[in-house]
Amino acid sequence: MRAADRIRRRLRILWRRRAQRHATAQLSLVRRRIATVVGAVLLGLVALAFAAISDGAHELFVALVARWPLAPLFVTPAVFGLVVWVTRRWAPDAAGSGIPQVIAAGRSKNSAVALHLVSLATAAKKLVLTVVMLLVGGSVGREGPTVQVSAGIMVAMHRLLRVPITAGVLIAGGAAGVAAAFNTPLAGVAFAIEELAAAYEQRVAVLVMGAVMIAGLVSLGVAGDYVYFGAMHATLPLATVLLLAPLAGVLGGLAGGAFSRIVLRATAPGSALLRPIRARPALFAAGCGLVVAVLGIVTSGATWGTGYAATRALVEGGDQSLWFGPAKLVATLATTLSGAPGGIFAPSLAIGAGLGNLLKTLFPGEPAGAVVLLGMTAYFVGVIRAPFTAVIIISEITASRGMILPMFATALIADFVSAQVSRERLYSGLARRFLDTPAPAATAPPG
Repeated sequence: MRAADRIRRRLRILWRRRAQRHATAQLSLVRRRIATVVGAVLLGLVALAFAAISDGAHELFVALVARWPLAPLFVTPAVFGLVVWVTRRWAPDAAGSGIPQVIAAGRSKNSAVALHLVSLATAAKKLVLTVVMLLVGGSVGREGPTVQVSAGIMVAMHRLLRVPITAGVLIAGGAAGVAAAFNTPLAGVAFAIEELAAAYEQRVAVLVMGAVMIAGLVSLGVAGDYVYFGAMHATLPLATVLLLAPLAGVLGGLAGGAFSRIVLRATAPGSALLRPIRARPALFAAGCGLVVAVLGIVTSGATWGTGYAATRALVEGGDQSLWFGPAKLVATLATTLSGAPGGIFAPSLAIGAGLGNLLKTLFPGEPAGAVVLLGMTAYFVGVIRAPFTAVIIISEITASRGMILPMFATALIADFVSAQVSRERLYSGLARRFLDTPAPAATAPPG
């Protein structure tokens, strides 16, 4: 009997331990799901608020220029220099787009560095400094910053509920940020697979798609079922596609690859181009701001800000100066090289629209919006080197499902050409800069 009692007692202990482990696992799963749902709702609301504030900042700048046309020649360089000085001193992890920081956080083996890159403090600084850049006409987008901020919110919610932070949490937050910023749920999933997750894991899929769906629904419920860049329902005949897709792909790949190569070379450690920036970063940024100001005045304001209005007009068949694309490219390059916070998604789409504006002069009998779309696709892919993401984003923000196959053909050509110009992908190269930064230096003022 004693032996039987010992066996029963041992079995009861094993059963209780198993039940406790199961209950702990279930509780952890519930907390993870709550963190994901609440985080996705919050980041969707923050993305919408950020979009509204950013648009308001740009409108204030336009009103300022309308009253004092030459004010940007003084205000823009001064604020560029001030923003870069503040960024380097107090917010080095908020510099640039924001997407490289999320990629670096997901790959970093140093948890202190990773968590600082996507902390709420860094996210708040990113929001404020990006809005300030738009307030003075900087050629920046809000989508990249939204990705970093969204990843920060998702991480904060998981930490609050004591859920382990994995790469999947960062990927889900960043992807949901894209979905909320553009109102493009499919593009969020594509972005997670192609850009944020170098080695995408199947078990992350549900987390990513759940966060993207919730953030998209929040955006849809608050802002309505809007199309980001206007609707474009025209299509192109096969004969035109066979001529236009290779032409757009080659030109867009060359231009986008050149942009990436210049940025990576200029920001590489030990680069000769970087020495004057390190010596006088605020002064260099002020010079970049002067370039942006002059270009904005010359183009009657078309190159300031995200370029949203000009891009939407081109997508819907309107006209812009043929100089819009090249001028926007120079303005965006100057803003990016300044080191100030701000994304390049929307400016890159605007530059691509400008490329399409040039190409439509060669195809006068074809729908202008369709030609512009292929230019947008080509240049955007040339910069970010993520053809699937680019096609899904552009098809969703323009409701141009009839152009998906021509856009895919253009995207694949642009991706190949861009790779010949710049072997390293832009975001991966920029992410490596943050991975190479030790934890203490991530928060210390640069020397």
